[in-house]
Amino acid sequence: MATRKKTWVEKRELANALAKKEVLAKGFADIPAGATMLVPTPKMVDAYVRQLADGIAGSLAQMRKDLAAAHGAQYSCPVTSGIFLRTVAEAAWEELQAGKKLHQVAPFWRIIPPGSPTAKKLSFGTDFLLEMRAKEKLDMPKAK
Repeated sequence: MATRKKTWVEKRELANALAKKEVLAKGFADIPAGATMLVPTPKMVDAYVRQLADGIAGSLAQMRKDLAAAHGAQYSCPVTSGIFLRTVAEAAWEELQAGKKLHQVAPFWRIIPPGSPTAKKLSFGTDFLLEMRAKEKLDMPKAK
């Protein structure tokens, strides 16, 4: 019997996913050896994205800093943070396709820039992302 593939919403809602803090024995990505690294959960990333205000662009780098600080770590894992950001976006898209209203889903368009590696991996393309960012004027140059 074939196993059914999990939906993105199911991946986001993993009940057994627990955040971990690790002290790195050796450097990893932009994290030096000896530093404390948070490995977040999909739900943590979802909660972070949901608190992003209308019209304000977030970033993966800032999310990593904020999650680490909120959980007593120096850094947040760049790999799982990026993977779970995509999971949150794909789950939100599934929910929109199932009839949820825009205000009921995580506003992933506020944190995923159109040219980013994450945007390029989205199963639904970047048209919606571009549309929402334009609507909220997220890519407009800031007045000096």
